[in-house]
Amino acid sequence: MAAHCTPLQFADGVLTVAADSSTWAAQVRLLTPTLLRKLADEVGEGTVQRIVVRGPSAPSWKHGPRVAPGSQGPRDTYG
Repeated sequence: MAAHCTPLQFADGVLTVAADSSTWAAQVRLLTPTLLRKLADEVGEGTVQRIVVRGPSAPSWKHGPRVAPGSQGPRDTYG
């Protein structure tokens, strides 16, 4: 798991982690209770109170070779 996740920030008891893919983000979310228990054993009870998992950001649909000026991306055609 460590090969696919990177700690981003730790503040006010909240550990923020970035995952390589949405699949790994889902896996880390499922393992959050286990991770919190292991972290409590390693760094002390209550030090890490919550884990926030971020997956990769979605692609931007507003930029690219075929974007019309003023368009709002794919949702522009469903109106």
